[in-house]
Amino acid sequence: MNEIVVLAAVSKSYPPPTSVDALVDVSLRIETGETVAITGPSGSGKSTMLNILGTLEVPTSGSVIIDGIDASTLGDDALSALRANRIGFVFQQFNLLRHLSVVDNVATGLLYRGVATKERRSAAREALERVGLGDRGAHRPAQLSGGEQQRAAIARAIVGNPAIVLADEPTGNLDSASGESIIELLRGLAGPDTTVVVITHDARVASSMHRRVVLHDGRIVDDSAVA
Repeated sequence: MNEIVVLAAVSKSYPPPTSVDALVDVSLRIETGETVAITGPSGSGKSTMLNILGTLEVPTSGSVIIDGIDASTLGDDALSALRANRIGFVFQQFNLLRHLSVVDNVATGLLYRGVATKERRSAAREALERVGLGDRGAHRPAQLSGGEQQRAAIARAIVGNPAIVLADEPTGNLDSASGESIIELLRGLAGPDTTVVVITHDARVASSMHRRVVLHDGRIVDDSAVA
């Protein structure tokens, strides 16, 4: 298998007034097709790890290689292109636009690729089928349940077939039954072309992934397969 993510001695420090070492000498390799949970207590560095993996923040030191590309050397435009083409994001709050239909919300996942509107909507309908919402495309987000809204958000993340799906506390706003279905959906997305990384504080979610990486005070203290 190929390595889709390589972090080498990555550190991230924030200057005053924050003055915190959020990540300290973190090295991590993730292979294509894995499902990985990054977990740990509040303040352990999970959010910073998400931002580094998603190229939303630049490390203070160390290198970040995403799908063979050294993100540490890229400028803003190149980083935006990397995110648009290789990374799909799923958030706890869904972040769906109320005034758009579900299919048009999903289609926004292709806005920064320069894809024509007709092709964007066609791809969005296919993505909705993949997440079990093929009959909900014309609805508005407010007409969906919480679980359905998260499925729509996942469809938006995968509409461009990204190499990595990054999910930030994807079950945090859901009841247990809906949360279970979302985790199963995310697990099912992983394959030869897609890697799934979930940031979570929920031990139940972490144990459902194939691998668990535990952070504490900005350092990896455990990295192991889940039994």
